[in-house]
Amino acid sequence: MFDGLRSDIQCILDRDPAARGPWEVLTCYPGFHALVLHRLAHACWTRGLRWPGRFVSTVARWLTGIEIHPGARIGRGVFIDHGMGVVIGETAEIGDGCTIYQGVTLGGTSLERGAKRHPTLGRNVVVSAGAKVLGSFTVGDGAVVGANAVVIRPVPAGATAVGIPARIIRAEDKGERKAFAPYGATQAGDPVSEAMRGLIDNAASHEHQIAQLWQAIERLQMKQGERARVH
Repeated sequence: MFDGLRSDIQCILDRDPAARGPWEVLTCYPGFHALVLHRLAHACWTRGLRWPGRFVSTVARWLTGIEIHPGARIGRGVFIDHGMGVVIGETAEIGDGCTIYQGVTLGGTSLERGAKRHPTLGRNVVVSAGAKVLGSFTVGDGAVVGANAVVIRPVPAGATAVGIPARIIRAEDKGERKAFAPYGATQAGDPVSEAMRGLIDNAASHEHQIAQLWQAIERLQMKQGERARVH
């Protein structure tokens, strides 16, 4: 148990430059408190103590603003940063080393009881602020979900998903280790915005060429007018 607590504290110290020490994390980080209480709720849930599990998770939501169903499975080294408004459903699974920011929903799209309804996050996944991951599919190891994205289909390992509905904009080469990207920020651009920028640049270039053409026509007309006055 204490090894797990140390791991959770250390992952926050590693990923949040605002964290100044273990005591601050232990006393002032609601994401840490939510995970500790979730482990208690999950232990109750898996032992058939369903009401106590739900009650503990409800208390955790009151205290932290983070709602985690006691049936959800969460690995080691998970960091819920800020955390307000995070919702994690009953059959969600979160792998080791994941980072989840405020306003994230790991939700389901099915009403079938007993079925796997919520997503599975692989290891070291980053889910950025406001993102919604909806359905019983897998987000692969090391993937990044951009801010406010709505993901409704699987995301390959090492890929970046952005937009509504989410599109895959980049995938890392196999075997390449991707550095931690806070808030899911990446160097890759959104293909739609890049295409729009290309169209705007192209239109600006055409506008410049048309202006040059009009200037050439005006100069030609002035020369013709001068010749007519001479004659």
